[in-house]
Amino acid sequence: MSELRTGRQKYYNLFSHFYDLFIKVHSHNYGEETRRFLVASAQLTNKQHPRVLDVCCGTGSVVLAFSKQFSEIPAIGYDFSLGMLQKAREKDVADKTTFINGDAARLSFADDSFDVVCCSHALYELKNQVRTDALIEMKRVVKPDGLVLIMEHEVPDNPLIKILFYIRMLSMGPKDSREFVKQGISPFEKIFPHVSLSHSQSGKSKLIVCRKE
Repeated sequence: MSELRTGRQKYYNLFSHFYDLFIKVHSHNYGEETRRFLVASAQLTNKQHPRVLDVCCGTGSVVLAFSKQFSEIPAIGYDFSLGMLQKAREKDVADKTTFINGDAARLSFADDSFDVVCCSHALYELKNQVRTDALIEMKRVVKPDGLVLIMEHEVPDNPLIKILFYIRMLSMGPKDSREFVKQGISPFEKIFPHVSLSHSQSGKSKLIVCRKE
């Protein structure tokens, strides 16, 4: 593992102690709405024993929302930061969710393994080629009739929240992160044959829905 990669892991391990508070301030209480929207968009209600993978799961808020809504599904949170995963495990009071340490660009699963693969507000933090490799991996592990759901930020209107937003971009994202957020669905159309765009009710986040077939 490169020195840069190890340095980023240490950064996220440290940041895990403050991450949820930072997100609460940044999302301005829209986090719960966003998670409900993402879970509903997965369309799992009539699926038999669906499997869900949350890539770059952080402290687990999204994957735990899936586990809460669908108590019998095998849900997996996947992140390269042990600190983030430890916080996620502490939240999993029902002990129903599996958390795995690994690299988003090299997912440790067989082809066509999951009904839903999601990644919430994290892709912009990956470097350009790593981001592309991660999307290719998500396409590989999702089932032919499954969905890859990518939730990303819209640029906030509130001046204070916008400043926090760009601070996070500068501190956690690569140089092209702002450009990536502004590109809409074009980076996804290069990888997936079917891509659509929708927004959360508040308009704070956009959801890119990708299908491999």
